[in-house]
Amino acid sequence: MDKPSFFSVRHGLIQTEQTLNYDLYINSSSIKDREKFVKVFPQGEILGKDDLEKFESKYHQLYVSESQRKKFFKSLVKSTTVTDVDKVTVLKDSALDYLQSIFESKKEFSTELLSKNIEGCRDVVESMIDVLEGNDIDGLRNLITNLSFHDFYTYDHSINVCMYCISIYKVIHPEATRKELMHAGLGGLLHDLGKIKIPTHILNNPGGLSNEEYQEIKKHPDFGLELLLDGHCEIDQEIDLKIIGRIIHEHHENFDGTGYPNKLKGRDEIHVLARICTIADFFDAITTKRSYSEVLPLTEAMNTMRKFKGTKLDPDLFDIFDQHVGYVRHEIHRDLRLLDSFDPTLPYAKLPLEDLGKFKKELEFGKIKVVDSEKKTEKNKKGS
Repeated sequence: MDKPSFFSVRHGLIQTEQTLNYDLYINSSSIKDREKFVKVFPQGEILGKDDLEKFESKYHQLYVSESQRKKFFKSLVKSTTVTDVDKVTVLKDSALDYLQSIFESKKEFSTELLSKNIEGCRDVVESMIDVLEGNDIDGLRNLITNLSFHDFYTYDHSINVCMYCISIYKVIHPEATRKELMHAGLGGLLHDLGKIKIPTHILNNPGGLSNEEYQEIKKHPDFGLELLLDGHCEIDQEIDLKIIGRIIHEHHENFDGTGYPNKLKGRDEIHVLARICTIADFFDAITTKRSYSEVLPLTEAMNTMRKFKGTKLDPDLFDIFDQHVGYVRHEIHRDLRLLDSFDPTLPYAKLPLEDLGKFKKELEFGKIKVVDSEKKTEKNKKGS
């Protein structure tokens, strides 16, 4: 039987003057790996502000049982005193824990392990939907800008893609059901699941990959689908794993049929949530700050993405996305083009960009300017 686990919570995230729907614990042991958790406040009782202040003065850290994490999320989301940035930060940290458990578990990988962590991811996504209720795409972009980032690209990126998928789907389908939003968010969060089978030294190499390494990277949609469906994961019946599987398997398929792994084409062959995930994947990869790479200003990023309408990106979905991102469309200082080899999966040290404006100037430089002889003669007559 597994030992009960606990997670720490900041005092400022605990609601007061209302009935607490989870238990509060302290760790009474100072010995590492010998924790002893003791309950100091029971669920179902009203926690006063004075009570919390006493806890804060006596105990450096408070804890909640892992089994009550979902209840803590519900309380957090309903809070009127906690900012959206703090709410999303907590949810993001939880999602990181689940993703890390999937990708870096010390236990042998199993369907049971995957199912358990996907259930945890589901709880995070459900709370994300509530937090993002008052944020449009532009509000979400500003929110993500204020969040901290971590060293492992896959985790942060997957969480951001999850949130963008929820927001984009809401824009396209304003009357979307909670179940549909759950599929959009969970598919975005797990879209790179197949990277579990890709060696870490390839995933975390921002210095460029060999052709052989890139061919290995391109296997991750197949790997992800196999992990999800072949092991017969068991999660909440409301979640259709076949839909999640299609997002995982098709998010690198290009609208014009040039993508991978199966060169699917257009709306009839590529699932709408996979096409949305492609836009979210692309957008976050070129606009969100990483520890090793600068990003594009928003206007240049959108102008760059626009060049892939009808090739990599569904043109209609992109136009709707474009209309809901706030930026001044005529203020383009550089006309940039991403090379066709660009792949959001890869952690670039420097994005593979060409400055088309600079290229045009270089072409014009050194040209012999031909002057119309008749105009020149006429000008000389007026001068004389």
